[in-house]
Amino acid sequence: MTAPGPATWLPAPIRTERLALRVAEARDRAAFVELFASPEVGTYIGGPRPREELERTMAEVPGQRPGLFVVDLDGAMIGMVTLDRRDAERPGHVRPEAGETELGYMFLPQAWGHGYAAEACAAALGWFADALPGEPVVLCTQTANGSSMRLAAKLGFTEVEQFEEYGAQQWFGVWSRVSQGPGTGGRPVSV
Repeated sequence: MTAPGPATWLPAPIRTERLALRVAEARDRAAFVELFASPEVGTYIGGPRPREELERTMAEVPGQRPGLFVVDLDGAMIGMVTLDRRDAERPGHVRPEAGETELGYMFLPQAWGHGYAAEACAAALGWFADALPGEPVVLCTQTANGSSMRLAAKLGFTEVEQFEEYGAQQWFGVWSRVSQGPGTGGRPVSV
């Protein structure tokens, strides 16, 4: 994957009511290992990776790249949000030439059920809409992942198609940002 575009990355942390979206730091390494080694987190993304392998191979400062936001709650990483170019070879596109920006997110299990994913993703989408107006944002998730399907709807993604990939039924949607008034935090006002 490549970065979402020429926008300045990341000019300053993005603050929400409860969270900060920021660049990765060395202190986040243990949380990255936990995130990728978690069986719960890996349920719909191909399974967990071996903790020993992650400890051995993960960079001292993981996740330092354009398009990756560390989601910080009270000074600790609880997850990440990504905005990456969707690979042209994969199914699911809204442009004939492909290359749309795809929203992704992963949160530690202890952060589930508190609305952090919705808050962080809305903030990232708001930043993206300001940085690259008019660029489409897509999201792909397994239809079996009910939580992710509900989050997609809450954020304003609408279904474009469904297809089989990675041995599972996938839902593919595009972000509908018809109107973003002040104070919406990047969330669409109407879809």
